[in-house]
Amino acid sequence: MNEFFESFLDDYFAECDEHLTTVRRGLLALEGSVGQDRPDPVVTEELFRSFHSIKGISGMVEHRESELLAHEMESYLRAIREGDIRLATSGVDALIEGARSLEEAIAARRNAQPAPDVTATLDALRRLLGDAPAASGDSPEVDPGRVVAAAPAAWECVFTPSAALIARGVNVNVVRERLRQAGEVISGTPLVTKGGAVAFRFVFTGTPEQSVLDAWRADGMACAPLEAAGQMSAGLHRSDGESGRPMRSSATLPPGPGHYVRVDLTRLDELMRMIGDLVILRARLADSIKRVEPHVPPAEWRVIQEHAGGIERQLRDLREGVMRVRLVRVGEIFRRMPFVVRDLARETGRKVQIELSGQETEIDKFLVERMIDPVLHLVRNAVSHGIESVEERIAAGKPPEGRLSLAASTAGEIVTIEIADDGRGVDAARVIARAQRAGIPVPAAPDESVLLDLISSPGFSTREQTDRVSGRGFGMAVVRSTVQELGGVIRMISTPGQGTRFLIDLPLTLAITDALLARVGAQTFAVPQTAVREVVEIDAASVRDVEGSEVVPYRGTALPILRLSSVLGIAGAGTGHRLHAFIIGTGPAAVGLLADRILGQREIVVRAIADPLIRVPGVSGATDLGDGRAVLILDAAAIARAAKKRGAGPFIAVKEIA
Repeated sequence: MNEFFESFLDDYFAECDEHLTTVRRGLLALEGSVGQDRPDPVVTEELFRSFHSIKGISGMVEHRESELLAHEMESYLRAIREGDIRLATSGVDALIEGARSLEEAIAARRNAQPAPDVTATLDALRRLLGDAPAASGDSPEVDPGRVVAAAPAAWECVFTPSAALIARGVNVNVVRERLRQAGEVISGTPLVTKGGAVAFRFVFTGTPEQSVLDAWRADGMACAPLEAAGQMSAGLHRSDGESGRPMRSSATLPPGPGHYVRVDLTRLDELMRMIGDLVILRARLADSIKRVEPHVPPAEWRVIQEHAGGIERQLRDLREGVMRVRLVRVGEIFRRMPFVVRDLARETGRKVQIELSGQETEIDKFLVERMIDPVLHLVRNAVSHGIESVEERIAAGKPPEGRLSLAASTAGEIVTIEIADDGRGVDAARVIARAQRAGIPVPAAPDESVLLDLISSPGFSTREQTDRVSGRGFGMAVVRSTVQELGGVIRMISTPGQGTRFLIDLPLTLAITDALLARVGAQTFAVPQTAVREVVEIDAASVRDVEGSEVVPYRGTALPILRLSSVLGIAGAGTGHRLHAFIIGTGPAAVGLLADRILGQREIVVRAIADPLIRVPGVSGATDLGDGRAVLILDAAAIARAAKKRGAGPFIAVKEIA
């Protein structure tokens, strides 16, 4: 593959992702137009343009499977748009299957894997056009092994303006319009010749006739197929501004608004890492300034404080700015789910209506990629386990069509994703019985948090037999572990006969976060603020011992408390009259974690502990507060769960790893 194709591939995949997002949304809207004489023209045109664009750019990188699939779907939509074919359910099914095959083919190319066999999908799409007039013009040959000369080719056209041409009315805008009429403009780049003259280089796809090329040449447009374009553009360079140094031509940039630019995520990761280093240096600077305060006159000390405060504000703004660049919409996850629900509903015979809300909510790109599979599993579980069959729903007095909702919202630095259904709810008795048969210990009075623990146990499943949808018993374990690895918390609320809700709380980003610092004995720990619902002060005299566990009055209920000194296995500083507690969880699952002293809030850089030999439950990472000593970051939710299971005994040998 030549250098042009290599440089184009990243943009090709990004462009395909954008068009496939449009396709998913459009196909769901198109399904509502089945049987109409003329489907929604806006939806049809949007789909047509997306497939046409994918076909064009796939041809440029010689990705035949994607080009052929996109062409057949484009041809079918053209026939629908022109009234030659009436949209039917079979047509929508074929388009959805074609879009799925297209996505798989592009993913295979991206991952350097063998191309999937798309013959059956192509045949199904071609059968739809059996009674329609053949599309003319830019149809590729049906043989997936080659594309004939009639297919749109990639061309390079260099326009060199002159006073004579401008007098004749030939300028860059006229040239661009000519190219748009002849095909599809991929990019336009200003060039500077060695003599200092200005020229414009266009890359477009199309099949211009020779007579048209000759006429263009007379108007200062030198055009040639892209494979031979290297010789034509010799001596032309892009200028990088004042320096005048030559730059590599960016013919691969896709068309679009000039205020957008694609950036590799690894570059943003590196930028965030550098900002993290700055945060640590700022903390060390603050620590050093504090030590020299007694030796600096008050007037000069105020100036130093002002400068230090300004640096801190600017650094926080810089961190938030880079974080915003990394944010993408949760809709990237949600838009895939209607297709999943559609397939599962057909396979299981259920009727399911999916509702999406909060798609504009933004979250870190890394988190979006990691959360696709957990959300997918929860959606599949809702259809497979939660929503009843049509007969069961009618017998229970429910509408025959079940409802599944996906919602996202933001509260401060936390994003909440909710997956809810109006199905049968979790059968607590069945879950407990299954757990007991599997030898999993069950508390005497299990609540919803205990039920979530049980169904999240590796290998646990209420299905006696496995199928394509569920029954293997590892899905919920993976969901929970993924959420915890991302610093999040998953909760379950289930009402028998009414439905189940899963709530996932995630931090906006992972690299840098706000944390609360706590002192336990001689150790200092950091607890991410996203995991703490509330910080309270407790009167030591109000602590009561109930069946071996300590509780305190809290908002009209009894709140279980766990002393971090006991849980972590380190010597505490004594109880004193006032205790400070982090409130973790909500409702019956709420737990208070007691610390000797809460030192305050600090922005920290999260250094994850990846080595499995030193990774322990309850510790999610480490950070540097500026004094050169490592401070462990506690996973408060994991500590609360483990302590409740094991009692008040220690389960983390902090003194061995601190």
